[in-house]
Amino acid sequence: MITLYHCVNARSFRVLWALEELGLDYRLEILPFPPRLHRKDYLGLNPLGTIPLFLDGETRMTESAAICQFLVTRYGPTALAVSVEEPAYGAYLNFLSFGEATLTFPQAIILRYTRFEAERGLGAVAADYERWFAGRLRGVDLVVSDAPYLCAGRFTAADISVGYALMLAEILGLDMHFSDSVAAYWRRLSARDGYRRALAAQGRSDGTI
Repeated sequence: MITLYHCVNARSFRVLWALEELGLDYRLEILPFPPRLHRKDYLGLNPLGTIPLFLDGETRMTESAAICQFLVTRYGPTALAVSVEEPAYGAYLNFLSFGEATLTFPQAIILRYTRFEAERGLGAVAADYERWFAGRLRGVDLVVSDAPYLCAGRFTAADISVGYALMLAEILGLDMHFSDSVAAYWRRLSARDGYRRALAAQGRSDGTI
């Protein structure tokens, strides 16, 4: 049985969304955010104290975009994956990483210094990273202004990776930086049944970020 350790609306939502899109059976363990502070016993499972933790047999993974790639490859064939033979394979891998490394990273800094450590008075740092995030959104806008999805002419795991970053932006009030094309793209993604099932699966929790 696949097990996903998850905090509501955290990076692990990517994995939850992919599981729902694939229709796989899984066990969901919802933890308060951040679990390294509120569930010390979790460190026995994941010494990093980070979310997600994904278990599938002997497989243990902690990187959300990589887990999505694992799932659509391991449990395919599925249109959510782009094969190495397809011309869009490079773009697919690029956007899988772009969603986390380029878009979610600055938002994590903003979240830290505006919500969890606001008393440190580092709002200027958060503002700098907000500008960074807004600038990097151009990479999404350039593609979705001419296409419904990021690559291969269809919804893929790359859209899940980037889509979570847009979800987090909405939560943090950064969606003011969405262009019309990016806003329309996000509406397409968030209207998907898989996305809505993932929202329902995580339900309500005191662990919401």
